[in-house]
Amino acid sequence: MNERQALSAFAAMSQETRLRIMRLLVTAGQDGLAAGVIAEKANVSASNVSFHLKELERAGLVTAKRDSRSIVYRASYDALSGLVRFLMEDCCSGHPEVCMPALAVPCCQPSTSR
Repeated sequence: MNERQALSAFAAMSQETRLRIMRLLVTAGQDGLAAGVIAEKANVSASNVSFHLKELERAGLVTAKRDSRSIVYRASYDALSGLVRFLMEDCCSGHPEVCMPALAVPCCQPSTSR
């Protein structure tokens, strides 16, 4: 990820509703969520969520795929990982112990339900 892409991603997520949508999509996993479900869970109108999803999609943070009559949105884990790598890339300045605490914390526990 280059600086321009990172700036676009940060700009897209620097709004309360879009950040809430991103967190919903990350939580939803690979199954994603239909736009209507996102609107309901984010407590915003369908037109409002559509506007925000378009901004997140333009920044490369979400993908959309038609599923019957719905459009299902998914978090782009590659883009999110790239954003984290971009932030952490130069953090240690030759001293890996600086970054180790942040890298050592797992973001989630493995699922046992599948």
